[in-house]
Amino acid sequence: MKKQDWIVILCVIVILAPFFIPATGFFEWFKASTASHPYIMAFFKFAILATFGEMLALRIRKGVYNEKGFGVLPRMMVWGFLGMCIAMSMVIFKAGVPAFLGSICGCDLSGVLNGDFTWTKLGVAFAVSVLMNSIFAPVMMTFHKCTDIHILDNGGTVRGLLRPMKMREIFATKVNWDVQWNVVIKKTIPLFWFPAHTITFILPQTFQVLFAALLGIALGLILALAGGSKK
Repeated sequence: MKKQDWIVILCVIVILAPFFIPATGFFEWFKASTASHPYIMAFFKFAILATFGEMLALRIRKGVYNEKGFGVLPRMMVWGFLGMCIAMSMVIFKAGVPAFLGSICGCDLSGVLNGDFTWTKLGVAFAVSVLMNSIFAPVMMTFHKCTDIHILDNGGTVRGLLRPMKMREIFATKVNWDVQWNVVIKKTIPLFWFPAHTITFILPQTFQVLFAALLGIALGLILALAGGSKK
């Protein structure tokens, strides 16, 4: 490993250490802040963690964590926005899917995800994961790919991010749809995100928050490695 890798590892340890030291009270603050300001916290969690995932992907591909035109700050802004959308979708699907299933079976499943582990809870968690990742995730991932291309095309600057996106050009000529469809959507969603979010929804509420945030690293890493654009 290079010096930059040791620096990154040290930074990760310093950031994560307060979570595991009860005397700091950081984990309690984290839980309380997430409960009282879920969307603000989602913005910062995904801005930091998912962008870090993309930086890890860049390290794997090119041997560096950042480069000219990569646009760390614009990527953080995009991921922050997507993080709030993800948090919103989790609220919608966690409430809507049990209601939908309950209307089919004629029973009340509204509180099953908040209770102790049962096979019913596992089934509902899986259903929530499948529907959320089938309906919301493809749109979110494709939008992220477009913003990724837009950032690179505009030199990785915040000003460039705020320029109007050339969506028709990006869709028609710059998105590698073979990779976007056959890898990002057809493979990573059922093989990784279905089970990953099933685990998220069966965990106690306290751990759901932290686990979902950590999945942001995997999300940024997977999309950056798999979601290539045409050159």
